[in-house]
Order: sequence, then C-alpha cells, then structure tokens
Amino acid sequence: MFDKILIANRGEIACRVIRTARKLGIRTVAVYSDADAAAVHVEMADEAIHLGPPPAAQSYLLGEKIIEACKATGAQAVHPGYGFLSEREWFARALDEANIAFIGPPASAIAAMGDKIESKKLAKAAGVNVVPGFVGEIADTAHAVEIANGIGYPVMMKASAGGGGKGMRLAFSEADVREGFDAVKREGLSSFGDDRIFIEKFITEPRHIEIQLLGDKHGNVVYLNERDCSIQRRHQKVVEEAPSPFVTPEMRKAMGEQAVELAKKVGYYSAGTVEFIAGADRGFYFLEMNTRLQVEHPVTEAITGLDLVEQMIRVAAGEKLGFGQSDIGINGHSIETRFYAEDPYRGFLPSIGRLSDYREPAAGNGVRVDTGVIEGSEISMFYDPMIAKLITHAPTRLEAADLQIAALDRYYVRGISHNADFLSALMQHPRFRAGEKVTTAFIAEEYPDGFHGAATDPANLPGLLAVAAVVGRAAANRAAHVDGRLGGDGDAGAEWVVELDGEQHRVTVAGTNVTVDGVLQAVEIQGRIPPFGVVEARVNGQPVSVQVDRQGTGFRLTHRGRQHRMRLLTPRSAELQGHMLPKVAPDLSRFLLCPMPGLVVSVSVAEGDKVEAGQALAVVEAMKMENILRAEKPATVSKLHAKPGDSLAVDAIILEFE
Repeated sequence: MFDKILIANRGEIACRVIRTARKLGIRTVAVYSDADAAAVHVEMADEAIHLGPPPAAQSYLLGEKIIEACKATGAQAVHPGYGFLSEREWFARALDEANIAFIGPPASAIAAMGDKIESKKLAKAAGVNVVPGFVGEIADTAHAVEIANGIGYPVMMKASAGGGGKGMRLAFSEADVREGFDAVKREGLSSFGDDRIFIEKFITEPRHIEIQLLGDKHGNVVYLNERDCSIQRRHQKVVEEAPSPFVTPEMRKAMGEQAVELAKKVGYYSAGTVEFIAGADRGFYFLEMNTRLQVEHPVTEAITGLDLVEQMIRVAAGEKLGFGQSDIGINGHSIETRFYAEDPYRGFLPSIGRLSDYREPAAGNGVRVDTGVIEGSEISMFYDPMIAKLITHAPTRLEAADLQIAALDRYYVRGISHNADFLSALMQHPRFRAGEKVTTAFIAEEYPDGFHGAATDPANLPGLLAVAAVVGRAAANRAAHVDGRLGGDGDAGAEWVVELDGEQHRVTVAGTNVTVDGVLQAVEIQGRIPPFGVVEARVNGQPVSVQVDRQGTGFRLTHRGRQHRMRLLTPRSAELQGHMLPKVAPDLSRFLLCPMPGLVVSVSVAEGDKVEAGQALAVVEAMKMENILRAEKPATVSKLHAKPGDSLAVDAIILEFE
C-alpha cells in the first residue's frame, strides 16, 4: 500500500479522495491554483503545492508540474479525480515513466476508450450494441449535412473528445445542422483542444443508463449494477439514482455482461463506467466509456456498501478484488442531486461569488453531502459551478426522494444563486415519482417555459402559514423591544394577518397553538427562532423546515422548492393594504442585457439593422459554454454597447433598440 498520494484535482472530488486516504492511513498532497489558495482541499491535505494562475491550462492541466510535485514530496501515486487530467493518456504514460503509480486504468485503455469515435469501433467489434451513426471524421458543414440526411433526423452532433455536456447539439433538420455544426466544433476546440465531430441517431424517449465497473490488475472485472442519469439539462446530469426504476434484472445482467466484455477486451482495471442509451423498448446502445471515477459514484457506493475510491487505490497498489460478481447486491435506493451555482429562475444562468452563508443539512440517517466548500468559499468563473452533491439513501425510491426534499429545505446557502428549489421540485414531480417516462427530455418537456418554483401542495400550506406566523411574530417582538420605543411590555400581540404571495390569511398566535383561517395548528419550534436562516419546527407532529430571509418590510420564505413573499400585518394594516398603489417595474424591453457574467464571442448585428423575433443577436460564453442571445420581438438596433472580446457582468447592456 502507498504511504503518500497526490490528488491532481480540486474541490469536492479532492476532498473526497483525501477522506478515504485518511481512512487508509495514507498521507496526501494537494495541488492548487491561485484561485484555490484558501480552498478546503488545500487545508485538508497534509501538504500542498502551488501550480499557477487560475485558468486550468496554466495550473491543473500542467502534468509536468504535477509530476515534479510528486518527486518533491515523495508521493508514490496520483489520483486524478474526474475532469482535468483524469482521461489523458499521455499523463498516465508520463507517470509510469517516472515510476509513479496512476490510480486509474492503464494508458492503453484510456487511449482505446477516450476517443468517442475509436471507442465505438472497438465496442462494435466486441459485440456491444452501438447506436447507428457516422464514426469517421467529418470534413465540414456540407459533409455533416450529407451524413445527417443519410442517418435520418433527429441526430446528435458531438465533439469526439467531449464530456460534461459540452460540445453537443441536437439537430432536427438540415437547418439545425448548418447552424450548430460550427458551434460544436468551437466548443470542442475550446474545452478539449480537439474539434473533431461525430454524428449519431438520436434515440426517442431515451434514458441514460450507465454500468459501474471495477477491475484489478489480475484480470478480474465485475459490474456494480447500474445508475440512471436520465434527468439532464443541456446534456448535463442533474439527478442520478441507483438502481434505475426502468431497468429489469434481465436488462441489468445483459448490460453488465456487455460492459465487462468490453473492459476485458481493452485490458481495463480500476473504476470505470460504460454508458448506454436505452429506448422505450428497453433496447440499449453503447454511448461511451468513461475511464475514470464518475461524479455520481456515491449512489453506487450507497447501494453496494463499497468505497470506490478505496478500491481504486487498492487496485493501483496491485491488490486483487476481495469479492466476485455474485457478492454484489442491491441495498435499497440512492439518489444524488447536483447542487449547482446557477439561477433556475433566470434560465439556469451561472452564478459566481462568495458563499456569505453556508449551512449543510446534518449528515447521517441516509443523508450525505460531498463538497469542497465552506462558508466564505468562492465559486470561481474558472471552474465547474457545482457547489456540492447531495446524496440520500433509503429502503425505497420514494423515501430517498423524500429525504432529498427535507435535506434541501435545510441546505441554506446565500451569496450566490443556486438550484436547490429546482432540485426539490424535481423530487416532488409526479412524473419523476412515478418513475415512468423519466427520459433525457424530462426537464425540457416539463419546464418548457422555464422554472418558476415548485407547485405548492395545498396540504402543506396550513403548516407553512403557521410557521410563518410564529416567525413574523418573533420578529415583531424583537422590534418591540428595541429601546422600548414602541411602549408596552414588548409583546407584539396575538391577532395578525399573514399575507403570503398576496393572499391574506387570519391567524392567532397563542404560545405553541396557532389558528390559521379558523383551524388550530400545534406548532413546536426546534430551538430559537433566528432572524434569518433555517427554522426547524413540527406542525401537528410533522417536521417542517423553512428558510427565512428578510426582504424589505417582509420576509422571503423558502419551503419545498418554492419561494414565498410573506408579510405579517396587523388587522388594521391589512384592511388598508388594498388602497396601496402597486410599484411599477422599469421597462427594460428596449435593451439586450447580458444574462450572466461572460465573454462576448460575437455580435451579429450592426446599428440600424432591423431584426425579427428569434434572430440571433450575440453569443456570450460562460463556463466554456456558448449561449446564443436572440431577439424577443421585431425591432431596430439603435446602439451597440459591447463588442467581441468584452467581459461583461450580469445585466450589462449589450445593445439597445429604438
């Protein structure tokens, strides 16, 4: 076994590897860029080595500097995590030449499976089901159109070296191919240094199912069941679960055996994942093999009881697997949600900044949080916007989903926007809970007009109103005690009106009893009521968690995936409320605003141009993804405020109309 390993990564996965290394008594070395000098993984490791400036190409992708760090610290092995250097054949070979172990597969397997075009050829030769498509190099747009027409629409265009949802476009027509082909090439070149593209048939009602593999250097390979990663947005996974509610035992066995056969054909060892796309008929087809640890590995760990990072380390040290295929079972159900720094209420635009408040739900009892941040950490524009992974494990799928909802209610993060409300809405959605037709098109089909909060269950409303009344009254009592200015004994009174999202409800607060619209609710607050944060309560014996933030003269309450505007009014104030004039929002329709912090790639109009609804106006790149900004209605461009190459803040003006 190794005495010391270096983690060639950052953030959540670096912390994850360090935790397992500690358990095994192995010392760790972290590496970091300027942006990560104060990062959690740097503090956790026994030693830390500086790599360079924030951009990955000048820090985390510098394999030579990482090898130098190994030599300087005496690290005997490198765990690459995922992303960065994890699937770079040359890095694995360079480590081998330096007599440093790579905690991953052999370089030959990375080479064989890392190229999506070549891997499909190998899979086909190994007898693995493959999607119909063109796996050669595509010369130009005209050639792409010819291929797509031959395969039949819809087709998917993908960067050969792609991953993580980048370098992918779905085309339903020849026009889509012509518009998107060059963008896919640019994204492939920008993100992976490779602009080769392949095109394949898009499967209808597709599910994304992947098989987790584990092999050793002695020829043993097993599959650790499947994960269902069908809930995606722009091809980026949002929810993963194991086992899949769609996969039958027969299907699991067939997929697993094909995956093992492919792994053995390329001499694979360590952890790896074979990804399949499955249609409504339960036919499945090879997509790619990821020759590394997956982001979603915790759900497999939850249902199998295995520590995959530990197994990778043991395999790299030359140990045999301590179990066979017959030893792998399925214990309950596990769900992972990706907690991203993005704003679901504004089209999921990326959010960057400092975590001014960060409080995780308590771990244990089926809840696990994998993260690399603490309060005060910064979400940087240079790296992936994932804040954490929330993993729940329970005897049944619905119980695991309910644990997610409860944990998300207690996950309090401020300073940046995040997608917790959206994740909670997904867990509550009837289609998700039924487990039927949970395809890769789920989000696009269920939220075609964007996300506006989870639907409020009428059964939960009285409990929310009761907690809101107690919270509002506590705030009123605090105000009544300020310098004694309001006179009296500081008791704000018992009779109130709760205005929730514009609707008024009569409440009476008498100790732990709250009457809401004439119905008694027994409210027990856990601990003190904070001026802001998470309020834990039990209403009629049922747990209720509500996030509270001051907002103007009232509060913002966040509960079960929805944000509510709340004010506590005296009965007289409530009567007068109807006479107040509403505030008119400013008219910004004549401006094209930058929807996120990003770089202007192109501006496709000039001053004086007339544009039509849907016409592309500009392209802004953020987190290495290109976003096309389009006109919402016919107009004439009167002035340009930005040009290609400009770095813009959110809501910066790009151009304005007459």
